[in-house]
Amino acid sequence: MTTATFRFYEELNEFLPADRRRQDITCVCARAATTKHMIEALGVPHTEVELVLVNGESVGFERLIEDGDRIAVYPKFEALDVSSLLRVRERPLRVTRFVADVHLGGLAHLLRLAGFDTLYETDFADAQIAALGADEGRIVLTRDRELLKRRNVTHGCYVRALKPALQLRELFERLDLAGSARPFSLCLHCNAPLREVDKAAVLERLPPKVRELYQRFLTCDGCQRVFWEGSHWRSMQALLRPLLAARDG
Repeated sequence: MTTATFRFYEELNEFLPADRRRQDITCVCARAATTKHMIEALGVPHTEVELVLVNGESVGFERLIEDGDRIAVYPKFEALDVSSLLRVRERPLRVTRFVADVHLGGLAHLLRLAGFDTLYETDFADAQIAALGADEGRIVLTRDRELLKRRNVTHGCYVRALKPALQLRELFERLDLAGSARPFSLCLHCNAPLREVDKAAVLERLPPKVRELYQRFLTCDGCQRVFWEGSHWRSMQALLRPLLAARDG
């Protein structure tokens, strides 16, 4: 019989039952169980874990648990650089892009607004979302912890906030997105790049008042929509401004 003691830190405790939070958890482990297997068996998706220490040594998810092991499990560190210790993933993603589950349509819309390539469809199945994340190197966004436990999900994020604007702020803070944001560069509806277009080329598609008031236009070659800097653009700019303040300051 193999027995090990686990301790989860900071926000990882939110995934545990109330009577197991912020304390040592001693449990019997399955034969040949790995750290990943037991961490998820206790309720914590592996995508939320940034560092695993077994008996004080940094290990990967594949490490087999031995009798008497003491296992400390940490989320992302906000203030400390622990990059030299990390062992749980082979490599970071080179480009930050996402795939969102069916409950995060508002968040997907706002991520595109900020310039992040984000796949979203109302009929995406969990298996499809996991496959897109793995095949295209996308971060899986969801409020379903079971989706994040799928074997082929290597990068994911459990979204805690309930409202889209707060969800966007949460991701900007957790994933440090400000430096790579490119606002108003993607179509909010189909995720395709936007390009500037001459007013004359889209004149027939513009409402009469828009023809009079605006001179600069963007268009999407995917859905053929036309965008201009009207009241909706200004409200979206106001939403993004505080999130980009650190970068622009």
